[in-house]
Amino acid sequence: MTPNHEADLLESRVLRDHYGDRVDVLDKVKALRLLPDDLHVTTAMVAEYYEVGIKAITSLVVDHRQEMEACGYLVLTGAPLNSFKDLSGISSRTGSLALFTRRAVLNVGMLLRDSVVARQVRTYLLDTEEATRAEAVDQPVDNSRDPLNAPVDNFVRGFAEWVTDRIVSEVDRRTARFSDAHTIALARDAVREVIGRAVLPLLNASHETTGELLRRVTVVEDEQVRLWRVLKALRA
Repeated sequence: MTPNHEADLLESRVLRDHYGDRVDVLDKVKALRLLPDDLHVTTAMVAEYYEVGIKAITSLVVDHRQEMEACGYLVLTGAPLNSFKDLSGISSRTGSLALFTRRAVLNVGMLLRDSVVARQVRTYLLDTEEATRAEAVDQPVDNSRDPLNAPVDNFVRGFAEWVTDRIVSEVDRRTARFSDAHTIALARDAVREVIGRAVLPLLNASHETTGELLRRVTVVEDEQVRLWRVLKALRA
C-alpha cells in the first residue's frame, strides 16, 4: 500500500463505499467483540477495538453523521432501547444507546487517523485489493468458464436473489405492524447484515463444490432464525 492510496481512502467517501462490504477485514486485523445479538457494538466497544478514547469515536460520528448512518449507525431511545437492553442483557440506565454495525465499525477504521489499528485495517484493505489485481493479471485465462457453465452460474445467482427477496418481504410484512421508526430501522439494519454476510456471497459461489454451497445455504437459514428472534423480542 502506498501513502497516497491511504490518503485517498481517508478523503474519499466513494472509495470508502467501495470497500464497505469488506467487513471480514475487521476480524483478520483484530478480534471484534459484538453484543449478544451478534450484529452490533456500542461506542465504547468501537473505541476498545481501535484502541482510542470514546471521544475520538463520538467526534468522528459528529463529523460524518450522514455517512455513518448510511453504514448502519443508529441511536436507540425509549421503548426500542428498553427492548434492545432486554435482548442484549445491557443493564445501563442510559436514556440513549448508539449502535454500530460491522460495516459502520469498518467505516470508522477508514476515517480514523490517530489509531494504529485503523491504519492496519486500511493497510489490509488496500494491500489485499492490490494483491488480487496482481493475481488477476498473472493468472492464465480459464477456458473452463465458457457458455456451457452459464446454467450453473444463473442458478446460483437466481437462488441468492430468491433468498434475499424472501427475507426482505418477510421483514417488511412484520415491521408493518411497528409504529416506532427506531425499531423498524433496527430490523432493517439486521436484514442488511444478514444479506451482506450470508446471502450476497452466494453470488460468487458458482465455482465452489456442492458441499460448500449447501453449507452456505445452512448459514443463511441460521441467520434467518436469529433475525426472527430479534424481531420477536423487539415486538414483545
